[in-house]
Amino acid sequence: MIVDKLAIVGTGLIGGSFALALKQADAVGEVLGVGRNTAKLTLARELGLVDRAVDWSEAGQADCILLAVPVGETESVLRRLAPHLKAGAIVTDAGSTKLNVVAAARTTLGGRFADFVPGHPIAGSEQSGPGAARADLYHGKRVVLTPQTDTHTDAVTIVKALWQATGAEVETLDAALHDRVFAAVSHLPHLAAYALVDDLARRADGDTFFRFAASGFRDFTRIAGSSPEMWRDIALSNREALLAELDAYLDALRTLRQAVSDEDAAGLLEIFSRARNARENWMKQQDS
Repeated sequence: MIVDKLAIVGTGLIGGSFALALKQADAVGEVLGVGRNTAKLTLARELGLVDRAVDWSEAGQADCILLAVPVGETESVLRRLAPHLKAGAIVTDAGSTKLNVVAAARTTLGGRFADFVPGHPIAGSEQSGPGAARADLYHGKRVVLTPQTDTHTDAVTIVKALWQATGAEVETLDAALHDRVFAAVSHLPHLAAYALVDDLARRADGDTFFRFAASGFRDFTRIAGSSPEMWRDIALSNREALLAELDAYLDALRTLRQAVSDEDAAGLLEIFSRARNARENWMKQQDS
């Protein structure tokens, strides 16, 4: 057992899967659930994700508390939690952006900031809520931790051990580099998918386009089924890095447009071949 008492703030897909995996691995004793949605907490308890639903004061008495909430709610959640933290309690998060989360934690936790371990599991689904949680969500997936120079080493060790117990592979990154990387490989693809679906939906004859859309459209736009509120918060929280990636992507699209306009078959083939080779190499790395 790694910790006796774990608290989960947000018992949906991310938090619920974390709790369920740790329970199955016998890595935790009691799991507490806390949040604003009573119905979801009740469902999480019925599904065995948490043992009890508690208030903020009791959640603060846990050995480790995971914040599995939209990044825009991080500061308000920490403000509610901070007064109740027992000595030695570790707080960590699962947010998709890190610089803003680190800033919020430093502001709200004050002298307890050293007990905060910023984290980001690279796993998920367009599904949400306690019913989407599953014990194998993190198996073989990466989890990135972005500890600061003043983060307690013992806190990092415990959080790392918890994620490893879920079957995840844990790495560390600088918080600014994390946000740059995920602006490109996660946040931008979501915006691209939302933009395409929204463009077609707003056309007067959009129904015709959707009627003939098939597997390619479905695969490309799958992530547009994700939580709009969550991705709104991520886009705004990682604004600077995402704007840079949007500009780079627009440049790439303009290059493609010019090649199509010029009937530049060789140029198109070069771009498509380079992209396919890069993706195939990436897929081989994923399988190894």
